[in-house]
Order: sequence, then structure tokens, then C-alpha cells
Amino acid sequence: MHITLKPSTHWTLAVQVLAACLTGLLIPLSFTGPAVALPALSKLAGASPAALNWVLNAYILSYGSAMMVAGSLTDLLGRRRVWLSGLGVFCLATLAIACAWSVPLIGLLRFVQGLGGAAAFAAAMSSLSPLFQGAARNRVMSLLGTTFGVGLAFGPLAAGAMLAVADWPAIFHATATLGVLGLLLAGASVPRDPAHPSGRLDWPGALTFSGALGLLTVALLLAPEHGWRSPAVIWPALAALLLLLAFIHIEKSTAQPLLDLSLFRQRRFVGVQVLAASPAFLFIVLIVMLPGRFIGVDNMAPLAAGRLMMALAAPLLLVPVLASMLLRWCSASLLCAAGLLLAALGLAWLAMAGAATPWALLLIGTGIGLPWGLMDAMALDVVEADRAGMATGIFNTVRVSADGVALAVAGAVMAGLIGISLAATLPASLPLAQAASRAALGDLHQAAQLLPFNMELLRASYDVAFRHLLLLLSALAVATALLLVYLLRKERPQASMP
Repeated sequence: MHITLKPSTHWTLAVQVLAACLTGLLIPLSFTGPAVALPALSKLAGASPAALNWVLNAYILSYGSAMMVAGSLTDLLGRRRVWLSGLGVFCLATLAIACAWSVPLIGLLRFVQGLGGAAAFAAAMSSLSPLFQGAARNRVMSLLGTTFGVGLAFGPLAAGAMLAVADWPAIFHATATLGVLGLLLAGASVPRDPAHPSGRLDWPGALTFSGALGLLTVALLLAPEHGWRSPAVIWPALAALLLLLAFIHIEKSTAQPLLDLSLFRQRRFVGVQVLAASPAFLFIVLIVMLPGRFIGVDNMAPLAAGRLMMALAAPLLLVPVLASMLLRWCSASLLCAAGLLLAALGLAWLAMAGAATPWALLLIGTGIGLPWGLMDAMALDVVEADRAGMATGIFNTVRVSADGVALAVAGAVMAGLIGISLAATLPASLPLAQAASRAALGDLHQAAQLLPFNMELLRASYDVAFRHLLLLLSALAVATALLLVYLLRKERPQASMP
């Protein structure tokens, strides 16, 4: 039965914001839950390093590549239709994952889960965008950032607690329950769509863009196991480049493009996209990789690992709201650059002192929290009002697709560094690449089965590789902060001629 409410009532507006927050909460939970459950999933059938990587990356890949298309479908089909349909697909796929019997099947279902999540989140943001303006929009976006923080801060702890008393399917049952609750709230508060949708979708642009992003991620995922010169890596990368060129040609020639490429001529617009990608490399990589290290390398219990992860993610509960208050005295670009420099300091501290350093994790989380609650409003502020929908779609596509690329690159760097260290000591006849790929996931026990009697060497190689990765990320944070100071500064008004 449908509950009919006047869209103008404050109660309906509050419920709609709550439904959007629950929809947004599903995103970090879909990152952190599988990351904590990865050691348990490695016991299922078909748990190769590549398959386990797909458990993490299939969701991010489909979510990121479908976000721009989902935004266009929201404009064409209606916000309510796409929101409810997306949440329905998400919930069904999540429940199916809990019943899956093999890792490859879970990877496939995670892909479907990402499609549903992209549709739901795009429709949720599209529904909220016209309801708020100015300072009210900043407050709502900060609230959404805080919601992300709740998922990131308590997601690992909740997943660890469930693994302590139940098996891994409990994580997906809990996520599906939240999805159903969001579905009911959205159904009760979002007004009905027009009966007859109008317009058309740029299908050639959508297919070429999604294909290019997907093939690039496949190449990055296969590189640690097969090597960068392998045909299994080179051919997908070349195909991704060709599809990207085709996408650019299509967007330049079509009357209603999926993406207006002229936006990339605007310096501040490019700066917002760079800012959108930065948390993927400086924060999401740690959210995904640290639980594997704590459990598989440092031999922590899942619940203890979840508690330690709270130091990294807990600042996102408060810092985004604090950042919106600091806008009275500081510009958004200055706050974002300062946050990335704090994250750089925390990453360097973590590299020197060890991964289980809660104060360093807290500093990284605080640094990322400063731009976290400002980015969404900035994505709308740097374009004209009639391009707000497209700008939101591009921004979320960059933000989420960067997660998959960042995780793939970080995994490839880790596996490569570990492989170099092993090759310096062990003969080349051993399966060094496969062992390095296992160790990069934090699964030292499986790696030791491939290289018997070398557990200490594997542990030492992992520690050195992880330290070097953190230092590289710290340098990246500094470079990004300096670049953002230039890209995000406002143009000075030119003096008018007499």
C-alpha cells in the first residue's frame, strides 16, 4: 500500500533526507564489510587472489561505471522509479550473496549489487538537490558526509562483532536489512514521478564509458598475478584506451551528450574532480587493506581489528560538520588542502611507527574529514545551475570509480614490492608471483603454503612493502594538496574598461 503525503510537509522532507542517508550508508558498509570478511571468504571454493580482489572491486567497478548512466536514467525515468528499483536490486543481490557458495559467484553478485547501489544513490542525490540551496545545502551535504563516517567508523567494528558470534553471511544480512528500511522510507516520502518519461539516453556514450572503465580495472587487477607485460594485461588496457577515444568522439558529436567535455576546460571543475579522487588513494585504500593486515599479518581477532579501524574512520562522524562551520572564516579550497596535508603527515607517521598506531590513524581520518563534507557542495558550486545534474553525476563517478582504480593500483604496488623482495632471496622456479599476490591481501598463511618454511621472509617482505606504499601515498597527498591550491582558487574579477 502506498502512503500519500504532501511533498511540502516538513515531515515528508525529513523522512526523505533520512532515506537518502540510509541509502548513502549502504556504500561504506558495502566496502568495509567484505574487507573484514575477506579472510573468512578465502575458505570458500574458487578463492584465488584475483577472485578475492573481485569481491572488493566488482562492486566498486559497477558502481562507478554506472553512476553517470544512473544519473541520466533518473532524469529520464523519474527519481522515485530509479530510487526504489535500485534499492530493490541492491537488497536482492545482497541477500543472494549471503547464500552464495563460491567466491566467483560472490564477485558476480557484487557487480549486480553495485548497479543497484549506483541507481539508488544517484536518484537519492537527484531528489535532494532541488530541495536545498546555499547554507542549507552545505548542512545536508555535511550530514551525508557524517552518514558515510558512521558506516566507515562502525562498519568494521560491526562486521568484526558479527564474525565473532556468527559466520560471514550475517554481514550481508544486516546490510540487506538496512536497504529494506531505506526502501520503505523512500517509498513513503518521495513523490510520484510523471506518468510519461521524456528524452533519451546517450547509449553509445554510456556503453563506451562503462566499457573503458571496466577494462582498465580488469587490467589493473590482473597485473599483479600475470605481470605488466602479459597479454592478459596489455590487451584490456589497449581496448580501454580505444573505448575512451571512441567515447570522446561520441560526446563531441552527439546533441545530448552523457558528459559535456567542455567542462574540463574550467580549472576549478578539474580541481573538484581531483579532490573527489583523493580519498580513494589516501583513505579507502587503508579502509580495505588494514583489516587484512591486522587479521592476516598481525594475527588480531576480527573484533579487535574493527576497534582499531574506528580510530581511522571515527573522525568522519564530527569533522565534516566542523568543516562546514569553518567556512565562515576559511575558504573551502584552503580547508581541503590543509586536510590533505594532515593526511600526509598521518601516513608518514603510520609508515614509521607501524600500522597499529591509533593516533596516526586518527590524524589521517581527521585530515580526510575536512574535505569529505565539502566536496559535494563544491561539485555544484563550480558549474552553472543548469548543469548541476551532470556535475553531480561526473563527481560521483570520479569519486567511486577512483576507489576501484586506487585499490587495484595499491594491490599491484604491494604485490610488486613483495615479489621483488622474494626474488632477491628465493629461486625463480618457485611460484613467487602467486605468493606475492596472496601476501598483498594480508593472507600470509596461504602464501606460506606456496613457499613452505618462508613465513618470516614473507612477513618481513610485507612489512617493507607496506611501509613503502604508505610513504608513496604520503607524497601523493602533499602533491595533491599543492595542486588543489592552484586549481581551486577563484578567478579574480577583471577591471572593466572605461
